[in-house]
Amino acid sequence: MKLLVVLCAFVALCASHVIPTVPGDNSHYVEGESRYVWMPDGEGKPVLVDLHEPVDEALLNSRNGANNQYWLFTRRNPNNAQVIRINQPNTIWGSNYLGSRPLKVIVHGWNNNGNTAMNPTITSAFLAVQDCNVIVVDWRALANGNYNTAAAGVPGIGQHLGNFLTWLINTAGGNWNQVHLVGFSLGAHVVGNAGRQTGNRPARITGLDPAGPLWGGNSNALNRNNGQYVEAIHTDGHLLGIFNPVGDADFYPNGGKNPQPGCLISTCSHGRSTDLFASSVRNPNRFVGRQCNNIWDAELGNCNGGTLVMGNAVISKRGRGLFGLRTGSSWPF
Repeated sequence: MKLLVVLCAFVALCASHVIPTVPGDNSHYVEGESRYVWMPDGEGKPVLVDLHEPVDEALLNSRNGANNQYWLFTRRNPNNAQVIRINQPNTIWGSNYLGSRPLKVIVHGWNNNGNTAMNPTITSAFLAVQDCNVIVVDWRALANGNYNTAAAGVPGIGQHLGNFLTWLINTAGGNWNQVHLVGFSLGAHVVGNAGRQTGNRPARITGLDPAGPLWGGNSNALNRNNGQYVEAIHTDGHLLGIFNPVGDADFYPNGGKNPQPGCLISTCSHGRSTDLFASSVRNPNRFVGRQCNNIWDAELGNCNGGTLVMGNAVISKRGRGLFGLRTGSSWPF
């Protein structure tokens, strides 16, 4: 019997290192054991990632958070970005930034950039419901390196973002109680580090399916202490996203894992978190979660406790616990 158990474990370990051939199919993936995983590029197309690939130290040193770009959008310029540069106050004075407005910050994930679809989708949703400043962070210089290098650079990207936000508010006004940071995948960990860098002052942080590979037990991962209120929306748990709770409130739509309704592959389920959030901003009470007794009930969708709305743009939102809900398969879900 012992021999059979050892043999099965060996076969599973070998299988986890076989290069998968079906694009986007991560059914083989076992966290902490598998070497290869499919991840979406900027257009949602699956790209095979080797989690054993060495970190490119030269790239990490040359393309760090100092290369971040900060694109401002407001209702006066909803489609054409105004670039704000840290320590160059004239770039603020010549822009439409107003310190009296709430500030929303959006951070993309690996192999993405400021033009990736999630950014205009969420930006337009914010501007549709509120007169606010929206800053899209473009960190493509590092995000478009190999995944391991990008992941290793996340703390530095976040620290630079935190320093930028501190400079922006100190220079041109603003209120930390009106700051909402939103990050997808690796970007969720970026905004966590940004919050930590500012002394955990942002009023709200939303992590959209925080990246899972290389982040289990990682001290630099998004956590509930990074802001006044931290929320996470899990849509591809156990695969491309972390499944365990990381925030004050963690939402598990459709069990929080692949396949999400309308998705056939993990890469689709991972990206679904961005669309669910954008829809929730436009329809603030659309997604009502019910509190779960534990993480197992969240995965099974057996949640019948108190309610808390998932997502939206309400800066004063507060809540605590695990919440399950069901969504549709297409916009607005």
